Amino acid sequence: MRTATYNDFSSNINGYFSSVIDNCDSVIVNRNEEEAAVLISLDEYNALMETLYLMSSSETMADIREAEQQLNEGKGIEVNLDEL
Repeated sequence: MRTATYNDFSSNINGYFSSVIDNCDSVIVNRNEEEAAVLISLDEYNALMETLYLMSSSETMADIREAEQQLNEGKGIEVNLDEL
């Protein structure tokens, strides 16, 4: 994660966008001592929103925990995705 002042960010916006999009980086932009924003790629944002959505369901989380337990107990089933 990188940090930048507002002035540096605005002067070098293309470089920061390239870093965020090409390298999955994130940038904290400080406008003053009390205000800041975070720049992340759209892909990263969508992944975070999907994770929040999945974690908001207690039923989905229970299913995930049960599946993890089954895998830890060797009860997983190997699937070849190319054959589906």
